[in-house]
Amino acid sequence: MRGCGLATTGSPAACDEMYLRCEGTGDPVLFLHGMPTSCRLWNRIIEKMCGHFTCIAVDLPGLGRSPRSPRGFHELDALVASIEALRIKRNIAKWHIVGHDAGCAIAVHYAHHFQRHVGRLALLTPSIFPDLKPFYLFEILRKPLLGELMAPAVNLLFWNLVMRRALDGDLNGKNDRDEIVSDFHAPFGGLRGAWRLMSLLRWGDPAEVLASIPAFLPELLAPTLIFHGTRDSAVPQSFATRAAGLIPDSEVILLDSGHFLPMSEPGSIATELLRFFNSSERAKFEWMTAPAAAD
Repeated sequence: MRGCGLATTGSPAACDEMYLRCEGTGDPVLFLHGMPTSCRLWNRIIEKMCGHFTCIAVDLPGLGRSPRSPRGFHELDALVASIEALRIKRNIAKWHIVGHDAGCAIAVHYAHHFQRHVGRLALLTPSIFPDLKPFYLFEILRKPLLGELMAPAVNLLFWNLVMRRALDGDLNGKNDRDEIVSDFHAPFGGLRGAWRLMSLLRWGDPAEVLASIPAFLPELLAPTLIFHGTRDSAVPQSFATRAAGLIPDSEVILLDSGHFLPMSEPGSIATELLRFFNSSERAKFEWMTAPAAAD
């Protein structure tokens, strides 16, 4: 791990095999994006929060600027271990965690395994239940043989039409949209890019990979704030209400938005996160720098 100390502002760095961005000062908050995006998903929220918190955002393996991992997203325990190694190396005693989409699955697994290191938890569009249905274009890529044949066409269609339409109205203009899409698309460009996307999306059967989550949600100790867009066509709104029904200390905020909440509603979400992390309950948690030690 190089640079990017807790007091650093605006200095991305490579952290082991995950690209890491830190900005701001104060209590640490870890941001986990979903698929197929990158830590840039959080830019507009971090801009509004970095005056109050140290915001730490990573590119998960195979996305953004991070290299692929042979384990991929189907081994959530391995991803959680990488996040915990990051906490230990940064001498963080406790942090808040914010996840979006598939990043929520990593977030709740981490909060379950390392309860005493999590202050509060925020889940945006929680793709955490085993009955999750992959996006229809992604489902094509997940099928053997058909995925190999259709990968170039699906890759082209997704990045040039679907993703751009999903972000229309969410950003300041076409230039911002194109810049963001280009950043998300970067790992999947070139001659083999379509098959890299196909490989990433073959992370396993949700019924198996996410099977353990519903059972341990009632055991989570961290107060949890859940956001969902009422116009989200990728993840059902019922996932948010189900999560709230299972997590003991939780609340749900519904927003008139689509799937990519961090980009469509950065102001509302940042305001709610600041309120949530700065609430009177925060007095229960002791924030300090701890010596590196494994659980």
